[in-house]
Amino acid sequence: MAYPLRYALADLALALSRVAENSVEVRSTAARAAADMIGDGAGVQLLRDDGRYDTITYRHVDDERSASVGRVLDHVGQLPDDDFSTALAASRRPIVLAGDGVEPLAGDEHHIHAAVLVPVIVDNTYAGYLVLTRGTPGAHYSTAEVELARDIAGELALAVSSARALERLRMSEERYRRVLETIPEGVLQLDPDGVATYANEPMGVVLGMPRSQLVGVSLRGFLDDQGQKELTRRLGECEQGRSTVGATRLMRADGSRRSVRMSMMPLMNDQDQFSGVVCMVTDTTDHIDARGLKRQLDHLRRLDSLGQLIGGISHDFNNLLTVVGGSADMILTATEDGTDPHRLAQDILDAVGTGRTLTHQLLAFGRSDGNRPEIIPIPDLLTDVQSLFSRTLGEHIGLDLAFGADVWAVRAERGPLEQALVNVAANARDAMLHGGMLRVAATNEVVKEGGTPGGAPAGRVVHLVIQDTGTGMTDEVRRRALEPFFTTRPTASGLGLATTAGIVQGIGGHIELESEPRIGTTVHLYLPAAEEKPAPAAGRQNQVIGNVLIVEDQPEVGELVRRLIEPAGYTITVATDALMAVTQVAAGAHPDLLITDVVMPTMTGPELASALRTHHPDLPVLFMSGYTAASLGPQLHLDDNSMLIEKPFTRSTLLGAIRTLCGPQPAPGE
Repeated sequence: MAYPLRYALADLALALSRVAENSVEVRSTAARAAADMIGDGAGVQLLRDDGRYDTITYRHVDDERSASVGRVLDHVGQLPDDDFSTALAASRRPIVLAGDGVEPLAGDEHHIHAAVLVPVIVDNTYAGYLVLTRGTPGAHYSTAEVELARDIAGELALAVSSARALERLRMSEERYRRVLETIPEGVLQLDPDGVATYANEPMGVVLGMPRSQLVGVSLRGFLDDQGQKELTRRLGECEQGRSTVGATRLMRADGSRRSVRMSMMPLMNDQDQFSGVVCMVTDTTDHIDARGLKRQLDHLRRLDSLGQLIGGISHDFNNLLTVVGGSADMILTATEDGTDPHRLAQDILDAVGTGRTLTHQLLAFGRSDGNRPEIIPIPDLLTDVQSLFSRTLGEHIGLDLAFGADVWAVRAERGPLEQALVNVAANARDAMLHGGMLRVAATNEVVKEGGTPGGAPAGRVVHLVIQDTGTGMTDEVRRRALEPFFTTRPTASGLGLATTAGIVQGIGGHIELESEPRIGTTVHLYLPAAEEKPAPAAGRQNQVIGNVLIVEDQPEVGELVRRLIEPAGYTITVATDALMAVTQVAAGAHPDLLITDVVMPTMTGPELASALRTHHPDLPVLFMSGYTAASLGPQLHLDDNSMLIEKPFTRSTLLGAIRTLCGPQPAPGE
């Protein structure tokens, strides 16, 4: 019998190994084998992970008895603290029951007359037992049968140990798989040649392909020539047992590129030989773009702060120029023509005029959000910006302006429009590092509806052509040149042409670019011409002006205005505080004209005018400011009974503004 039993145990071991991944099948196979080999019935009662008994798996040679006997023997849910379990765990030896000794296990009414309980020891720990039963009166188990039962229990213990190990491995793999699928980084496993053998879902997102299609695809197909050389080098380092970390650029399936940080670690097989690498891939494109955008926004904030600083300095400088120019004008009128004092005063006035032009251009750039469009003659505009063009281009670039006196005017804000032209000139300068020529031409055109596919507005337009002889652009660069923040120079903000396009489109115009590498670039600006309006009726209704109230927070400017207009016969009152002026008028003062600064510390000029008009509704107001009208924006609203004169001004300019607003001033003595 030894050989057949040995063969039977070998068959049992083989059968258990085949079902090792299923613990239920392991118990069923062992119970069935024990019942067949020893008889009559056999069951397996094992402990669960919570330390209590699991449901018994019982098999009987008589199938009809399997269920009924199994219910009697089942200790499911119970702790192993009964006498039998305690003895089995302590002694680790079989318990053989016969006759009356079986009653504590099952009782007489179930016709069990003999039983054997064999402990199942898994990994040196009590894990349950194998139970054998016989229902024939007087039945018993021989020593050989008990030993066979121990052998079966031993095979069962090995199978349970393997099943539990496989379960732990399966759970570990499941946790590993879930980690790989839920982490935001891409995971890519490559063989020694760089071919993908595994990819998680985020890796598919990075490369723009379903991950199932990545397996079997070489990573080299997503890299440029430099990237492929770098991959070969890094695979070589991993083969030598070293991990590597570095940044690279991956080309996605749709042709777009992503910046990534890739960590590569070597993989070894069972023979400790290099079998590939596992890559952790982090997409850093958005982070890099965000850093670039932050630098650009910081640059814009600095530009905005600089613009505000320029505006404040220009305003204060205009106040100084007003005093200098007004004093020089008074000297000029008080000296004879041809004398040295007369010539010196004229030189001072000429310098003040130049300074006024410069400060107004600075104000236009520093405070260009006024939303106060005006009618701008194109010849005047190009003449004014010629000096800005020259300073922007430098001495190594020539400038050629071509326009006729009959070029139509446009309606726009002067400051932003000047800025748009200077931005184009700055771009042209950067394309002509070794010198060249910038040509600017302006012509009138009438565009028919649908006449230009490029998008130029229909009707009367002014066509500005700005042409350089620089390095030019490729078609790809030209198509993106108007995009915000797009630049081919690392130190540039990429906002010059985008700002120009925004300004031109904001007034209903259109911009087009033509460019050829090594030949140059031509910028076409199509600006809607201003509507022709009939000339306004000559003169306003004359008002008798005698008393003039001057309100200016800069005392020297207020005194200068008084000295400029007092000889014309006006009665002058000067106040350096707006609240003081309100108090005087409320107390009974009756000014015929208010001349006030716009920007003052306690109350603005428009607020002062509104307060005084509650007492004198028809009070004319002449505003004066070191800021331009466009720079003042919504804080200044001019009605039919008010005007703005920009600093610096001369006596004739000031008296002319008063005459335009109120009519001729009275002759002295009237």
